[in-house]
This record gives sequence, C-alpha cells and structure tokens, in this order.
Amino acid sequence: MARNEKTSNAAVIAVILLVIAIAANFIVARQFKGAPESAPMSGYWTEGSEPAQALRDYVAKVTDPSDKENFIPEKDRIAVFDMDGTLVCETYYTYYDTMMFIEFCLHDHPERVSDELKELAASIKPGYVADENLARNFAKAYAGMTVEEFRDYVVEFGQKNTASFNNMRYIDNAYLPMVELVKYLYENKFTIYVISGTERTTTRAIIANSPYRDYVTPNHVIGTDFEVKQKGHETESSNMNFKYENGDDLVLTGGFIQKNLNGNKSIYVEREIGQRPVLAFGNSGSDTSMMNYTIDSRNQYPAQAYMVVADDDVREWGTQNWEEKSADYAAKGFIPVSMKNDFAQIYPDDVTKAEQQYVPAETEEEEELAPAA
Repeated sequence: MARNEKTSNAAVIAVILLVIAIAANFIVARQFKGAPESAPMSGYWTEGSEPAQALRDYVAKVTDPSDKENFIPEKDRIAVFDMDGTLVCETYYTYYDTMMFIEFCLHDHPERVSDELKELAASIKPGYVADENLARNFAKAYAGMTVEEFRDYVVEFGQKNTASFNNMRYIDNAYLPMVELVKYLYENKFTIYVISGTERTTTRAIIANSPYRDYVTPNHVIGTDFEVKQKGHETESSNMNFKYENGDDLVLTGGFIQKNLNGNKSIYVEREIGQRPVLAFGNSGSDTSMMNYTIDSRNQYPAQAYMVVADDDVREWGTQNWEEKSADYAAKGFIPVSMKNDFAQIYPDDVTKAEQQYVPAETEEEEELAPAA
C-alpha cells in the first residue's frame, strides 16, 4: 500500500475516533446533567401552583446582587414558620402535644398525674378548646421530669401509630411539600426559624426527628414555655439564689410561663431573633400577628407571608372552605396556599387517610373517666 494511502486511512480513523469520543462525552454529560433542570419545588408541588411560583419569583429577586432594589443580604434572610398545620400534621385527630398529653395521662404514666388531669385528658374530644388553660394543665402533667426525660418521652410517644391515618406514626408528620420548600429556602441562604404554639422542648424534639432537622437547629425553635428549675431548688423564688454545679438536673416544675400564640408570636420573634423576618408561613388566625409583623410597611426589605389552607378532605381531614379562606387571607396581604390544589403529595405513598378520624375511648377506665353527657 502506498505511503499516502496509509496516511489517509490513519487520518480517517483518527477523525472517527474523535467523533466517537465527542459523542461519548456528550452522552456522559447528559447522564450527569439529566434533562433540563426543573423549577425548584417541583417534586411535591403541583405544576402551575401560583404560591410556589410566587415564592420562586421572590427568592430569585432577593438573592440577586444585581437587583439593587430587592436584594437581601444573607444575614437578613430570615424565614419564620408556624409548626402545627403549617409544617406538620395537626389532624390526628388533633395536635401532637394534645394527643401526647392524653396518652401520658391515660396509658403511659397515669401513676404520675392527678385524677383531675386524667379526667381532663379523657374529656378531650373533637371540638375541644385548645386554649392557654389547657396548656397550663399540660405543664402540670410533666412536673418532676428532667428536660432530657421529657424530650425522650416526646420522641417515644411519636413512635405510636395514629388512628386517623393508615401507616403513620405521630412522628411521621411532615408535609412533604413544606419540607421541599424549607430545603429550597435553606439552599438559598435563608435562616429558618420555627415559631410554634407547642411547648418549646416538644417542638424541638419533633423537628429534630423529622426531615426538617437538616435545616432547623434547636436554637432556632421558639415555642410555648413551661417553667424549668434546677432540681432541688424548685420552690425558690429566684434563680439568683443558687448556682448550677456539675451533674445538676434541670426539671419541669409544673409551672407555666407563656403560650406562644397571637401577639406573643411577634413579641417572641422580636425578643429572640431581634429583627423582622422577610418571610412568614402559617395556617391560622393565631399566626396572623407573626405574619403582620413580617410584612409590616416598616420592614426595610421586600417581605411576603403565606397561609396554608386545610381544604383537602381526601388525603387529609381538611374542613376549611377555600373560597372563603383564600379571599380573607388575600385581603390581609397574605398569599393563600391550597393543600388540595397546590400540594401534589402530602405524605409518603403508604400513608392514607383512615376511614374514621376519631376513635372513641375503648377501655372501661376511659369510659368511667369521661364526663357524663
């Protein structure tokens, strides 16, 4: 074969190999890159969700340094969230802390509580009033427990199955779309706070055992406060009268300090965070003070507030009217979120709504304790 012909064949082979290499690199790149990147919060939010898009648009502008009018420095990107009904389930058949109180008094530790508290626990039925007085009784139930013992019990209770849903333990209570939302904000350098009407240690334990634990640290949890004292000094009027020593325990005294709802939410935010948030998320009227504090006209940054509406009666136990609630919230300057229409999925695949939300007392002891009609 002539030398020129050999050279020509080698050149053709080289070109072919080059084309193959380029194609291989392209295929590998596509495999790692995947399809065109989907919009944030596309996993558990419905396509076309207006609240989801509103949040995407907001985050895009406040994190863009070139947008001088709207940019928010990372240190000021504060987002506050209510917990029950906003981040986690509150309909099994009622709040986590209330169901826990019932179990503690009637099943797990009846020997530790008074007959009065047992009677109260047995009387709690759908439609009860979750007021400050009830929270004071919650505090009484756990008197004498160390903070660590109480926290452990919160987690222990969470392992129980709720009768309101199939395949759900109480601790498996996170709304998947909200986990996705919190993760999105966290990745965009927002600092996340949970501002709950549930007692602080309880809220910390719930968050620490949920998918939110990767985005919310214990010192970013603000809740209702029960009184805590140093063991052996529970009855002393001032904590200035003693000092903590190695091995001392901190215990719940049964005393109650403050319920973190309504006006207290905005006050707690100011006292414990020290600046106005720029994003707020809630689900009820008791959150509106926090929402209004966030979107107050004196906020130096663009701010938004979102309200979750419990209008899904198929996957959840929602009873709220979307048209009525959404109009009310919009009039207040909040962006309403429909669990029915904006949440593509609420819980893991195997969690479904039970046939009956509330299961009446089954034991004779509970029937005896329940008040007469």
